[in-house]
Amino acid sequence: MLMSLSRVAVQGYDRDRRVIYWNGASQALYGYSEQEALGKRLEQQLIPEAMVDAVIDAHQAWVHRGVEIPAEELELKHRSGASVPVFSHHVMLGRETDNPLMFCIDIDLAGERKARRDLDYMTRFDRLTGLPNRHAFEIELKRTLAECRRHNDSLLILFVDLDHFNEINDTHGYDCGDKVIRQAANRLQAFRRSDDLLCRFGTDEFVLALPQVDMATDAIQVAERLLESLSRPMRVDGRELRIHASIGISTFPDNGSEVQELVGSADAAKTRAKLTGRNTYQFFSPEAHAAMVRQHTIAERLQRLLDQDGGGELALVYQPQVAAASGHIDSLEALLRWTTRDGEAISPAEFIPVAERSELIKRLETWVLHKVCEQQRQWRTEGNRQVRVDVNVSGRHAVMAGMFEAFASCVASYGLGPREIGIELTENVLIEAGQDVLDSLRRLYDQGYKIAIDDFGTGFSSMSYLKVLPITALKIDRTFVAECTQDPRDRAIMEASIFLGHRLGLEVVAEGVETDEQQALLQEMRCDLLQGFYYHRPMDADLAARLLRADKSVLLPTGKMSH
Repeated sequence: MLMSLSRVAVQGYDRDRRVIYWNGASQALYGYSEQEALGKRLEQQLIPEAMVDAVIDAHQAWVHRGVEIPAEELELKHRSGASVPVFSHHVMLGRETDNPLMFCIDIDLAGERKARRDLDYMTRFDRLTGLPNRHAFEIELKRTLAECRRHNDSLLILFVDLDHFNEINDTHGYDCGDKVIRQAANRLQAFRRSDDLLCRFGTDEFVLALPQVDMATDAIQVAERLLESLSRPMRVDGRELRIHASIGISTFPDNGSEVQELVGSADAAKTRAKLTGRNTYQFFSPEAHAAMVRQHTIAERLQRLLDQDGGGELALVYQPQVAAASGHIDSLEALLRWTTRDGEAISPAEFIPVAERSELIKRLETWVLHKVCEQQRQWRTEGNRQVRVDVNVSGRHAVMAGMFEAFASCVASYGLGPREIGIELTENVLIEAGQDVLDSLRRLYDQGYKIAIDDFGTGFSSMSYLKVLPITALKIDRTFVAECTQDPRDRAIMEASIFLGHRLGLEVVAEGVETDEQQALLQEMRCDLLQGFYYHRPMDADLAARLLRADKSVLLPTGKMSH
């Protein structure tokens, strides 16, 4: 049962719509006691004035012509006059007798409405700064560009990246880093005119869009003032910190006519600003393409490594996903790592986008899937305890024709199935996918594969999509876990995500769990699975196998284990 029957309001009405039954939940929901309600007409108590005629007509149509009143969401009326959102279902008894009785079963939707509002905010705004997120910004920028074309106006894009921000996190902790991000956002807000756009684009990145500016004069002045403002000392937790920024600048229409092109040009110019010493700005220019050289080099090296079965540089690590209730490892997530022969670690955040742009993503993720299947088969042959291993599928790969059919065929070729391999996709992939892709994914769903939405809350998911997508789990992004024990709004969003996930019959996984407090709170919220450094860091296959064999080890977080 989703809720106790004691929370379901039930009322009974005679043929004249007078109350003959009124349970305690009806009193709690609408404010009238049983004594006050009995004998009163339905429309005298619960029905807003604008709905009265329609309700009477609908009741009469049911009594005299058998036209049932459909179950639906309604806005009824509290004794105080306040609106009461409910899902109302109706039952008619003895319609063909002299005394037909209508019973209304109402479920209070106020809590769910609030949860939806919280999730709506989460999908459009950055929870840390309150600024629009990337997706919301891109929608508004598209509209602004249309206005600029209509009026023959110019537009300036400034891509702002805080220099060496990771050092703040590493030295002073993530809480301090978050406070720096908030202060930086406030300083950038001070430069925003009424028609300007500003968003938090990434972890330490912001993008400004300024229409109707003078390209030569205003761009330089704004960039210099931004650098000066951001470089002023910040007071954080009693300490004085100094940060700097690199800014890339692109202009409409000179450097592009569409959103992605303009932002990409500013991003490339920002990369050039970093390469020239940071704490400076650069306009997009042919020289900015130098930033693309590394991407081209990475693509070529990836191609060679895949030709060499990883070339000794590509490797998989596994991070456990732990059952919150028992502490046992429920499943593993396979993560791809690239360490060059000279020891350089190339981040997935860098080479995965390159692989997507260079059409290598299919080969790369197919290689990963084969390696995961080989490892699962080896573990089974060795008699190791087996749990499901989830693999990530990128957006570019997911929309390729036949991708999911090839996935299932590969898994089956190793004698494996849904118990051994699962899938993780980002929410935007599923929402933007065509019907053929969703149909293919649904076939995997029907076969029993676990399909999770990864980084839930960072895209633009909505309840309407979650109800129809062929998924089994939500993975709440680490950004919402980070402050859930400190920020009441983050806690509310976490509770809303877990509540709605469970209402939809989905398993809920929290990523980035790092502290005792986070673990305890997520357990209290009845989150199903937890993943993060609190339990285990990503590890190689041998260590993962030993961990799975050691029953007592899987019950302890990483900081308490001997290995």
